[in-house]
Order: sequence, then structure tokens, then C-alpha cells
Amino acid sequence: MVNMNLNKLRDRAYKTACDHGFHDEELSNEHCLCLVISELMEAVEADRKAKRADTARFKYWQSEAPGLTDEGRIRSFKEDFKSYIKDTIEDELADAAIRLLDLCGLRKIDIEDFTEEMSYEAEESCNDETFTESVYAISTIPIRYEYEYDSLLENQLNSMLLAIFGLAKHLNIDLLWHIEQKMRYNELRENKHGKKY
Repeated sequence: MVNMNLNKLRDRAYKTACDHGFHDEELSNEHCLCLVISELMEAVEADRKAKRADTARFKYWQSEAPGLTDEGRIRSFKEDFKSYIKDTIEDELADAAIRLLDLCGLRKIDIEDFTEEMSYEAEESCNDETFTESVYAISTIPIRYEYEYDSLLENQLNSMLLAIFGLAKHLNIDLLWHIEQKMRYNELRENKHGKKY
């Protein structure tokens, strides 16, 4: 995780959210964090249904697309994403990370470089927990860090991101790859992704 540039991803997530109307009105940190937590709960539902991404099949079909026109390639990407990636554990963890990246962009928060040691500790913290216990621990970071440690929002968001990456690593999920695919998919979606907020 040392080489990832999360601030570059933060800027892309924030720009996409702005372009799609998510920041047309001022929303509180609590509102934004609730949406992060909702993505984590969707990951729990995906886990309950044993919905995992079929990245091998997705990559295979995407490798068959080079001869298509630009329009055909976009249509192929969206269809393949919906068929093999969308609404899976991997997709929902990517969504939670993207919402955190967007909130960091909105609040102009720099994301720290996660060292190998930090990454290892975040992964190891999941060893004696079920998936739902790990997600619960991540979801409660803002409350615990604010009230127990008087921690700033910047520390809360960095800690949540690190914990999500640790959980993904524990599950052998290439979260950066899934974030990239979901960002590409989000860039092709309608305003507010067809939702109220």
C-alpha cells in the first residue's frame, strides 16, 4: 500500500461527485458518513448472500472488447460490470472507500501515506473477527475516535480508509483495482446515479 496515491483518487472521486450533482447542496459530515456506513452495510448484505466479484470473467470479457467502437466499448464495460462486479462485497467496499475519498476531497483533507506496517496491522486486526464484526468496527470509528480520543475528522477518515484497505487485504481483495473500476462505472452514470442524494 506504500505506493498508492490516495490523494489523486480523492481528487477524482470528488470531481466525479461534483459532476454528478452530489455536492449541489451543502451536506453535513454526519450525512456523508452515514452514506459511507450505508455502503458498508451493503457489503454485509453482499457477504450474507455470498456475492463475490467474478474478476476473472470480467477481465476476460473486457479483453474481448478492443475491436469495438468507443460507444460499444462503454456499453460492454457497463454490461460486464453489472454482470460480474456490481453489488458484490468487493464493489461495496470500493463504494465505501470512494465515499470516504469524496468526503476528504470535499473537506480538503489530505490522506496520509499508509506504510506497510500500518497496512499489516489493519489486516491483522481482522484475524479474530467475523466480516460483520470488522465492518462494525470500521463503522464506529467516527463515534469512537471523536468521543474517546477527541480525534479530528481528518484522523477519523484516514483511519476508516486504512481499516477498509486492511479488511480488503485480509479477504485477498485488490481494493485499488475495484475502486478504479467503480470510479470508471460511476463516471458513466446519470446525475446522482438516479437517486435523491
